[in-house]
Order: sequence, then structure tokens, then C-alpha cells
Amino acid sequence: MTTVDDAAYVLRQLGTDDVDQVQRFFERNPEYFLAVNGEAPGPDEARDEFADVPPAGMPYRAMSLLGFFDAGGEMIGVATIVADFIQLHVWHVGLFIVASALHGSGVAHALYRRLEHWMVEQGARWLRLGVVQGNRKAERFWLRCGYVQVRERGPMTMGRKSHRLRVMAKPLAGGTIAEYLALVERDRPGAP
Repeated sequence: MTTVDDAAYVLRQLGTDDVDQVQRFFERNPEYFLAVNGEAPGPDEARDEFADVPPAGMPYRAMSLLGFFDAGGEMIGVATIVADFIQLHVWHVGLFIVASALHGSGVAHALYRRLEHWMVEQGARWLRLGVVQGNRKAERFWLRCGYVQVRERGPMTMGRKSHRLRVMAKPLAGGTIAEYLALVERDRPGAP
């Protein structure tokens, strides 16, 4: 894997003024949507991403849609982050898409390192996410980023497909998976 300098990229919070740019990014990079939903991104995919929030009963402090930009100002990645999800200091990575042309270049790891650093600066101590079981590329990526599977969920309908999800977590700042599971009961193996 090529090592890429994290500082070569800009990470910024996106707002509703960025909806059209995010939509164009999704349409130019449909691989995630095809793999997970079984269909290309819809015409309101970006607008829906800005409006999508965790279900009732899952408290959170803030939700952010972030964009990654190269030195020329081109959007090369998007991430959706939920801060203090279910518990304080637990952050959820809801979406992480890197431009398809950059896959295999090391850029995705550089962008993720930048994102993780940003989350830590904001107070994250544990990270979590769900990855579609069988999406080998994504599963390998998250394992290389230090995440471990804590449980499986599903089947869950996503677009035209039904999947099992691997719920993965990553402790930060000397934390442990045991501490994480003590905080987030729903992610314990066997929890309803």
C-alpha cells in the first residue's frame, strides 16, 4: 500500500449549499451505492444524506456531513459522522466514500487518518460503524484501519438489497473494546 500524506487534503464540514456538489460526487462515484443498495444513487441522494438522522431512541449530539478536497479544490471523498452516538465519546462513521479513481492509491487511508484525527480532536474515544458483510474491499479496509467486529445485525434492507451488517468498533486513547461494550449495550454480541 502506498503511503500518502494526510496533510495534502482538506477536510471541511458541508452544509446545504453543498448539496449539488455532493450529488455530483455521488453520481460520478456510484460503486458504493451499487454494492450496498443494488442501484445507482438516486436524484435526491445527497439531499437525503443531509436529512438522514439516527432513529428515535438513539440519542446523539451532532451529525456532520464532511467533504474531502484535493489541492485543486475537487471533492474526492465524503463522510457522514454522528457525534456522541448513544453514549458520550462514541462516534459513528455512517458513510465513507472515496472517489473510485483513487481506490488502491493509498488516498482512502490518508483521508481516513485525517478524519479520525478530526474526530479525536472533537472528543471521540470510541468509533463504530457498520459494514456490509461480503463487501470484501470495505471489510479489509476497516480491519486495516484498526476496527474489530463486535457483532452482526440483520438482515437489513438497503435499497434493492438485503444484507447482514458487521458492526465494528475501534477504541482510541488507550480505551478497550470491553469498555466500549460496557457503554454500548446494543453492540454486545447477542444483544437484541
